[in-house]
Amino acid sequence: VAIKMISLLQDSSTELCVNEIQVMRNNKNANLVSYVDSYLVGQELWLVMEYMDGGSLHDVIREIRLAEGEMAAVFRE
Repeated sequence: VAIKMISLLQDSSTELCVNEIQVMRNNKNANLVSYVDSYLVGQELWLVMEYMDGGSLHDVIREIRLAEGEMAAVFRE
């Protein structure tokens, strides 16, 4: 598993966390990271989810140059 630790000290982060949890809970798909559980630890929300070996899609896109057809395939999935 992987744990995403989100500080709840920022005003906008609480709403974003709730939305992220709802999306992960309600969307079960082989192409999406699986949500396991969430925990409130002090002033942080810990989201426990499936570990993805390659990193986040955001990280991959920033580091690797994809051709237009490859981008279309990734986003379609």
